[in-house]
Amino acid sequence: MRILIDENTAVQLLEILRHLLPQHEVRHVTEIKWSGKKDVPVLLDAGKRGFDVFITKDAHQLDDPDETDAIKRSRLHHVRYGQKERGLAGLALAIGAVVAATPSIIKDLEQCEGQRLVHIAGLNPKHRYEIADPRKEPPRYWR
Repeated sequence: MRILIDENTAVQLLEILRHLLPQHEVRHVTEIKWSGKKDVPVLLDAGKRGFDVFITKDAHQLDDPDETDAIKRSRLHHVRYGQKERGLAGLALAIGAVVAATPSIIKDLEQCEGQRLVHIAGLNPKHRYEIADPRKEPPRYWR
C-alpha cells in the first residue's frame, strides 16, 4: 500500500512507520512538495497519484462537508487521530497511539474491499482503533 502522512502530522513519524511497514511505501506531504496545500486538493491529488491511505491529525475532517466529499471522491482509506493533551507529552501519546495501531490497521485495510474510515482512539489495546465502512455507516456529510 502507498501511505501518505498529512502535513499536520509530525514528520518524525515517517521513519518509524517506514521501519514498521517495510513492504509499504510511506511518504509525508512535505517530501512530495505539497507543504501548504489545502486539505481538499491534497486528498484529491493523493487519490489520483495512487496513494491508498491518508493519515492525518485532523480529527474533524469528517465534520466539514467539502473535506468529507474530497475524502469520499479520493477513495483513500482515511486514518485520523487526535492529540488530547498539549505539549511534548501529548505529542508522545498521539504518536504512540499511531505507531501502536498502524500495523494492525494496514493489515485490516489490505483485506477490505472498498474505502474505510479509521479513527485511532488511543493506546488502550482493547479499544485502539475503529474501522467503519462508509457505505454502511456514512458520516454526516457523506453524499
